[in-house]
Amino acid sequence: MKKYFCKSCEDSLKDFNVTLNGLTDSQVKEQLKKYGENILTEKKKKSIYSVFLDQFKDLLVVILIAAAIISMATGNIESTLVILVVIIMNAILGTVQYVKAEQSLNSLKALSSPTAKVIRNSTKIEVPSKDVVPGDILLLEAGDLIVADGRILENFSLKVNESSLTGESESVDKHTETINKDEVALGDQKNMVFSSSLVTYGRATILVTNTGMNSELGKIATLMEETQEKKTPLQVSLDDFSKKLAIGVIIICAVVLGLNIYRGNTILDSLMFAVALAVAAIPEALSSIVTIVLAIGTQKMSKEHAIIKKLRAVEGLGCVSVICSDKTGTLTQNKMTVKSIFVDENLILSDNIDLTSSLTKFLINSSVLCNDSTSIDGNELGDPTEVALINLAHNHDIDEISYRNTYPRLSEIPFDSDRKLMSTLHSIDNDYVMITKGAIDVLLERTSKIETSNGIRTFTDEDKKKINEVNHQLSSNGLRVLAFGYKKLNAKKDLSLDDEKDFTFMGLISMIDPPREESKDAVRDCIKASIKPVMITGDHKITASAIAKEIGILRDGDIAVEGLELDKMSDSQLLEKLESISVYARVSPEHKIRIVKAWQSKNKIVAMTGDGVNDAPALKQANIGIAMGITGTEVSKDAASMILTDDNFATIVKSISNGRNIYSNIKNSIRFLLSGNTSGILAVLYSSLMALPIPFAAVHLLFINLLTDSLPAIAIGMEKSTKDVLRDKPRDVNESILTKSFIKSILLEGLLIAIFTMVSFHIGLYDGPVGTASTMAFATLCLARLFHGFNCRGKKSIFSLGVFNNKFSWIAFITGLVLLNAVLFIPNLQNLFEVTPLSSSNVIYIYLFAFAPTLIIQIYKIIRDISDKKNNHSSTSTDRNLSSNKHVA
Repeated sequence: MKKYFCKSCEDSLKDFNVTLNGLTDSQVKEQLKKYGENILTEKKKKSIYSVFLDQFKDLLVVILIAAAIISMATGNIESTLVILVVIIMNAILGTVQYVKAEQSLNSLKALSSPTAKVIRNSTKIEVPSKDVVPGDILLLEAGDLIVADGRILENFSLKVNESSLTGESESVDKHTETINKDEVALGDQKNMVFSSSLVTYGRATILVTNTGMNSELGKIATLMEETQEKKTPLQVSLDDFSKKLAIGVIIICAVVLGLNIYRGNTILDSLMFAVALAVAAIPEALSSIVTIVLAIGTQKMSKEHAIIKKLRAVEGLGCVSVICSDKTGTLTQNKMTVKSIFVDENLILSDNIDLTSSLTKFLINSSVLCNDSTSIDGNELGDPTEVALINLAHNHDIDEISYRNTYPRLSEIPFDSDRKLMSTLHSIDNDYVMITKGAIDVLLERTSKIETSNGIRTFTDEDKKKINEVNHQLSSNGLRVLAFGYKKLNAKKDLSLDDEKDFTFMGLISMIDPPREESKDAVRDCIKASIKPVMITGDHKITASAIAKEIGILRDGDIAVEGLELDKMSDSQLLEKLESISVYARVSPEHKIRIVKAWQSKNKIVAMTGDGVNDAPALKQANIGIAMGITGTEVSKDAASMILTDDNFATIVKSISNGRNIYSNIKNSIRFLLSGNTSGILAVLYSSLMALPIPFAAVHLLFINLLTDSLPAIAIGMEKSTKDVLRDKPRDVNESILTKSFIKSILLEGLLIAIFTMVSFHIGLYDGPVGTASTMAFATLCLARLFHGFNCRGKKSIFSLGVFNNKFSWIAFITGLVLLNAVLFIPNLQNLFEVTPLSSSNVIYIYLFAFAPTLIIQIYKIIRDISDKKNNHSSTSTDRNLSSNKHVA
């Protein structure tokens, strides 16, 4: 692809065989045939039907379908319906998730402007943006959305906001000069304009060079097609768990089926036993419980300004180890603010400005007069730099409207990117005064006098040196500096460029987009949580580094690099320096994806923030893409898995805290479900091996798994966050849910419940018929699992967690208890759920054996809590002693 930024206007026109009179109709047809319409294309996507069918390819789902078929063959319609409903609901949820995730390119298409002004056949006409072709002469003016990439041929103070592509918040001054370099960052191609950018000031004539998929916007669309979305750690862990569980269930069911046939049972009865075991083994409600807990978590997070688009991204936040954040609006306030002024040879912070000084007052008043922006009742219109000057005046009770009416503008020379100056003429105290503001280097070259508290005197080389030193000091801290001068004229006149000389220097005003007040604390929390914050911005390195230092991202030993420096690094060089690079400046979309991929290659979970079109591919590539709700484009919002409604970095840190807690709660819910199911498996296996009757009817297991299990699992998922959640390191991306300690606790707790369940079963067999024993085993297992819900609230004992801190656990327990007793004692329900009436002694045994496992587990936890407190106290005392010794030393 040709680089037109390094070509002259004449050569660029020759390439397309066109003049300023535009293309002819025949040329347009030829170009349309060659390059196609100015639209973004996309590859063919899967149909919704195909996506829906893909949801049934999971091995665990296949086993459940097989169990449903066998259950139907044996006459258990209830079991069949429940299993199929769960499977279909999960498939629908998965399909909806996929459809939402693939809307990004549609939003990219919607960015195109419906019409564009072009010159064709020497006539200015409007055409649909899709009909714009390379070689077209495009006319731009303030307010236009640029519909194609192009080389600037004629420039009339053009300023373009390219934040959607480059990430730089300030409008860019454009020019027509050729850039004599082979490699230039997108943000520095000042003689080019790009599709999706917005004209904020001036006008220009453009030669269209690239359209559709060949434009910079098209490159981003291509990147998005090539980018694969990442599964969150929980998805990976659950997939891994499902495979292992499915294999285990198949093996166990096959063994049990063989044993029963070997002992002379009919094939149908043996299959029924195997189905009962499959139902007991597979936590049918697991996927639904995880989805519900995640949904509850998203509701809480939405109240804290974080909207989660993809449910499973919630838990992914919990193991984020790197946050790649944009600067403007996320870490900063996205509002230029005056930081200091330099007047009468003194640098004064904005908070210390005193208008009793006539020179200071004149400088601030002049910044209001030589200014095109307004700020009325909070409605700010105009260039952010000029708005900052107006707000400075407001802070010192200067009314811009009243002051401008008192000293109206008589003439002006608008700002020009070539001159880098703006001048206005006013009648002030019977004098005609021309006020000029602009770039310090330009204005100082045209200055002959300087005003001080001792009067006006000749401007010397020493004055110039001191002002340049102040400018260097301010610029090094990332501040933008404007210089102000004035000149008295003999009479009212129309200002001309020849008037912009012989200025009297007034002073400097510096400003910056300041950090959000909460950014420092949020970055500190990140570091405490072992999370690496990284700034990625389209701004210049000096400005980005200054902000990064102030909020704590750029620390001792860290470095900042620009996009062009990044281009020169090999992948191995980047990986070598990666952990020390805290700031990336002047970056392109490709750079952002490369940075994210580099961190991912180190097995890090990466969160990426962004608001522009340029951020969309990186948002999709990142494990957690975070779009800005206020300033973000629709493209970035669609590509992201999370949207910040306040565009605040601190909200990300809150979300990570919530994510960690939600994951912990999900893991506890899974522990509850699996330990309970393990107890059922062990009970059935025991009966099979000991040639005992089947302890549970299939309807018993469905009652437990889908009714009394679900509510406690959801309640566990609503456990409140602990204060120390951010002190833990992020989870290892490769860590499965099924860790050794997790499996150990599931097996031990499941074994404990199974033992007391089978003790109850044996007592039932001793006291009466098989129906009584089966009912006692069912009731004991069901009630034991309800009690077990309190054990699974957290690692600590219920007394350390707070007995009544989670009201939902009590609601779930009481609800389950009421349902169980209704089944045991209401005659109609007894028949439906295949239970036998029990004696009072049977009921007492059920309650005693059901509570015993929880009593044992809680006693163990209490002993462990006491031991942990002693260890923590000992560790604290040691730290204090060491600290004391250091002070003594």
